[in-house]
Amino acid sequence: MESSLAMNTLIFLGVAIIMVPLARKLGLSSVIGYILGGIIIGPYVLKLTGHNVDDIMHASEFGVIMLLFLVGLELEPRKFWEMRKKIMGLGAVQMLLTISLLFLVFTSVGWRVDTAISVAMCFALSSTAIVLQTLQEKNNFNTTAGEVSFSTLLFQDISVIPILAILPIIANYKTKHHDNEIQVLIQKLPEWLQAGTVIMGVALLILLGRYVFVPFLRYVSKAGMTELLTASSLFLVIGVSELMVVIGLSPALGAFLAGVMLANSEFRHELEAQINPFKGLLLAVFFVSVGSTINFNIIQQDPLFIFSTVFTVLIVKFVVLYIIGKFFKIDTPQSLFYAFALSQVGEFAFVLINYASDLYLLNPKLNAQLMAVTAITMCITPVLLILNDRFITPKFIKEIPEEEHDFNILDSDVVQKKIIIVGFGHFGSTVGRLLKANKISATVLDRDSDRVKLLRSYGFKVYYGDATRIPILRAAGIEDAEILVLCLDDPDDNMFIAELVREHYPDVKIFVRAKNRIDAYEYLNNGINNIYRETLGTAVDMAVDVLHETGMRKYAARRLGQRFMAIDKASIRRLAKIKEEDDIALFTTKEILQREEELLAYDNLNFDHKNWDSSSSHEEDEEESRD
Repeated sequence: MESSLAMNTLIFLGVAIIMVPLARKLGLSSVIGYILGGIIIGPYVLKLTGHNVDDIMHASEFGVIMLLFLVGLELEPRKFWEMRKKIMGLGAVQMLLTISLLFLVFTSVGWRVDTAISVAMCFALSSTAIVLQTLQEKNNFNTTAGEVSFSTLLFQDISVIPILAILPIIANYKTKHHDNEIQVLIQKLPEWLQAGTVIMGVALLILLGRYVFVPFLRYVSKAGMTELLTASSLFLVIGVSELMVVIGLSPALGAFLAGVMLANSEFRHELEAQINPFKGLLLAVFFVSVGSTINFNIIQQDPLFIFSTVFTVLIVKFVVLYIIGKFFKIDTPQSLFYAFALSQVGEFAFVLINYASDLYLLNPKLNAQLMAVTAITMCITPVLLILNDRFITPKFIKEIPEEEHDFNILDSDVVQKKIIIVGFGHFGSTVGRLLKANKISATVLDRDSDRVKLLRSYGFKVYYGDATRIPILRAAGIEDAEILVLCLDDPDDNMFIAELVREHYPDVKIFVRAKNRIDAYEYLNNGINNIYRETLGTAVDMAVDVLHETGMRKYAARRLGQRFMAIDKASIRRLAKIKEEDDIALFTTKEILQREEELLAYDNLNFDHKNWDSSSSHEEDEEESRD
């Protein structure tokens, strides 16, 4: 069924809405949900998108561009400069080794030399979209594996430029017509200058960032209209990308550098807020497009060639990346993640393979086969990462103790309740440290291998493990546990574990971290009563300090703060039961807010300040002097 671009987009968004929540519910990456959805609706299964998805692919590639622009906004120029050695070192070694090994493999099976070197260069690149999305979902940007992955991807994006310059030289062919949108001005330069266009492009972006972008945004912001800032944000990103195409640079790299140039500007957060929704939307369409482009007819004609090429590429890239990780003294779990995450072929290969075909380096049949290989490797990578997280990495980090007492965060001979803490980040470590300071032991599980390694070096007996899996919980002693403390950043994971434990171990008392009131409603409605909202205590502490600053005695302010927390917690329990009925909930919320004010006012009026002043002023003065 042939469809319009608008209908294709509607179908793509619809399948994403259906498949991604399903994938997340099954514990899979959102990328898998997108790609599976694309396969289902694609031209080779249900045929809901027609036979040509090129228009969707081209439009959705802006998702990758916007993603890199936002990453650039988070990376200040100073930090980017500090990373230069890592970018050049990791990236150059990875590209050279991967191209060399793939070239040897392809020539050994009888490929022409020019074809082998062209495909090797295309396949040496990895998928920026998949890797950065995975790092974002797993909150791994600040880990060792996240940093080396990001550095390698940046070098690969830079490498697109010399590859575009080298391919015509290999083919000994000059394009007389500039039909390919990626090559315009670069083809007019001498061959020896074409690879140096990256310097010209970077210099141009630095000048634009300093003298054009910021003054332009200041001019637009004076109108005071949010929609104009949104339009300006999109104008900048798309404009920079098209400019990079004109001079022969990678549009994604150009967007990244533009983001870096604006990272220190006053518009950094505004740009991020304006572009983020478009980035997420277009990335979703991009991943669905990848699934849609898998040509099952080509695969069916020669499955042995397709899958042998897929596994050869994955194995060669994995081995190269793992060896590089170990050479640069990255520990085994982080090296494994790095190798699995970047083992696929990237989205730029779609462009480069077509370009190589235009230069007659590849025949049409091989072109279609290599497109299928690229898409399949992108589909396999999220699955490999899940297998790595669940079955491979735990073998290199002490996950299940040999003796039961070895799970404790400190040794203690005191008989006590068995406690399990899940998540030992900023929130969970506060709980754990307070318990440790009072000689109370606990089992600690965390799935950040860097954090586990660091905490174990400090004397904490923390273990790597995914607590969403029953076998890990059993190994941690959930069958004998009396208290489970859930401190993960992701509310969905906390809820999943809580429901799992309530179903299989109903006697375990659960204490759970909640982000806000909405999370609290959901926990209460599922029978979990020990809820600790992140925002409540801190907000009340701030209000208490503000009251004290206005002249109220500190004890009185703290007493009001405690009273407010008690009333707020009671109102949460009342509202949780009726939150699904919007009209009733709105009426009841207003009623409760009024009641809170009345109770607090009554409490304040009936508080005997004189008696308290005479009996407790000395105690408060001592407390204030300590503060």
